[in-house]
Amino acid sequence: MDIEIDKFNIGGERTFIIAEVGNNHNGDFDRAKHMIDKAVEMGADCVKFQMRQIKEVYRSKSLEKSGEDLGTEYIIDLLNKFELSVEKQKALSDYCKTKGILYMCTPWDRTSVDILESFNVPAYKVASADLTNLPLLDKLSKTNKPLILSTGMSTTEEIRFTVDFLNKRNVKFVLLHCNSTYPAPLHDINLNWILKLKDIHPLIGYSGHERGINVSLGAIALGAKVIERHFTLDRKMEGPDHAASLEFEEFKTLISGCREIEMALGNSEILSRKFSQGEMINRENLGKSLVAARPMKKGTILKENDIKVLSPGQGLSPQYYESLIGLELNRDIELEDYFFNSDLTKTKQIVKEYNFKHPWGVPVRYHDYKKYLELIKPDMFEFHLSYSDMELDIDKYLTGVYDCGFVVHAPELFKESHLMDLATPDEKYRKISMIETQKVIDITRKLKKYFPKEKKPQIVANIGGFSMDAPFPEEIKISYYNQFFESLKQLDTEGVEIIPQTMAPFPWHFGGQRYQNIFVHIDEIVKYCKEYGIRMCFDVSHTMLTCNHFKQDFYEFATKIAPYTAHIHMGDAAGVNGEGLQIGDGEIDFIRLGKILNDGCPNASFIPEIWQGHKNNGEGFWVALEKLENLL
Repeated sequence: MDIEIDKFNIGGERTFIIAEVGNNHNGDFDRAKHMIDKAVEMGADCVKFQMRQIKEVYRSKSLEKSGEDLGTEYIIDLLNKFELSVEKQKALSDYCKTKGILYMCTPWDRTSVDILESFNVPAYKVASADLTNLPLLDKLSKTNKPLILSTGMSTTEEIRFTVDFLNKRNVKFVLLHCNSTYPAPLHDINLNWILKLKDIHPLIGYSGHERGINVSLGAIALGAKVIERHFTLDRKMEGPDHAASLEFEEFKTLISGCREIEMALGNSEILSRKFSQGEMINRENLGKSLVAARPMKKGTILKENDIKVLSPGQGLSPQYYESLIGLELNRDIELEDYFFNSDLTKTKQIVKEYNFKHPWGVPVRYHDYKKYLELIKPDMFEFHLSYSDMELDIDKYLTGVYDCGFVVHAPELFKESHLMDLATPDEKYRKISMIETQKVIDITRKLKKYFPKEKKPQIVANIGGFSMDAPFPEEIKISYYNQFFESLKQLDTEGVEIIPQTMAPFPWHFGGQRYQNIFVHIDEIVKYCKEYGIRMCFDVSHTMLTCNHFKQDFYEFATKIAPYTAHIHMGDAAGVNGEGLQIGDGEIDFIRLGKILNDGCPNASFIPEIWQGHKNNGEGFWVALEKLENLL
């Protein structure tokens, strides 16, 4: 089944190659034109951009930075900074015509579709985040233009649903296998999934975010008829996509290689589609949710105009749109509040009084602290800071004196896309991390007046020591440890205690996956805890991933680190990147772990660290605490 896009026959012997500029022009119109020139020079068939009306894509509360998730704040900041105007997009479309290369654009909302229709574009690309966005897909289907749809962040069932949706509307389309992580680690890509996609829809391709070009070449060997890769002039530029992009020479080599192996074939077993941890993050930050179009009271019968589709993707999938219509609400709901699966099932996790041997609490932000204080009476709260939280007036969120303790979780990402790294040999970069970390320490001291019970508050930190493209050689790791402890000495830490987290080997930072090199292996951790007198935050989920990857005994690791553990992040884990799972959904034996922690660090505090546990009024936290009760 072939389709025609302009002069190109998609599905024939020749692979259709898209150079995805996206927002890699970083808001610079002249740079965008230069990238079109380079795309022509390297032999791409198409150069692709993105268009969004941000007020139509995101909730008003998200745009106002009213305490949204840190990843959402980061994405919105960059979009506001880098988005090109409609006039400049039209100028780029016209410029492509003069250069003889196809202009394509991804619309992230229905208004952008109308705008692009005025450009007379020949086809549309649909982002992974919108594969489940039925209203947008319906709008696109009515243009009668071919669609190219990425399938990252979606389950097998969601892909099948959308394929049926488009087939019923007689849409001509291509499905692209995609892992929506930037950059995508090789062990998550699962190229053989292309073979399964062929069973779901005959015309398939590959949208790659991995490092290098080899995987994309392999996709052609498996039958991909479209290859899409991000294109950048410099992988070190600010923004989440540059690290997962190809520079000019790499892209040129890729295109040359594609042309050599377009007729290659391959076979493999049929596999199933699963999320990677990076996709879970990006599905939340970039995806869409069903939200309330107006405030409604319990008992309201939902109608079509009561429901909107908006980012971020933290609520019920838009594929449940029709299931909500006609439903009677079992709770009051505010404007743009998320709908959740519990609205369909009419179930609710009950919050109760919890009883633990260890001091316990939950993670909070400034904006939701009082809400949790009304629900529970924990021993402590862990304040998770974002870079924008560091600019807030604490007095507007906290008042009086509270009868509990607190921990602070330092941001891993500061302004201007600066990841905390107190261990880097890059002195200029390290100084920025030092300045921002000192601000976190000062904020922690200010918080003490609200929590007089907390004599020496702890600051949980991801202290750096990561690398972009490969792990460090063993012989240079010691220099990174030494640099971290030198940074620690230079900071004014009076009255606080900085506790590094145990880290996973492939951490997911905002902007993509990295390789972690320090505070990963237990013998190194114990050595430096003894030598420098530091204590750790034992992140149980991170450590399980480490032990799985390096084939180590998790319970031996737990036994060794317990005496140096000041605070614990409790979450389940599976494989090498299944992080932050609900208790009991992964591979950890919490009965066995509980005995180790009760013996080895009986005074260590803990919080449930469950991926998106705060959603639906903390539903994930209450489930976790109930499962952990009587174990800790």
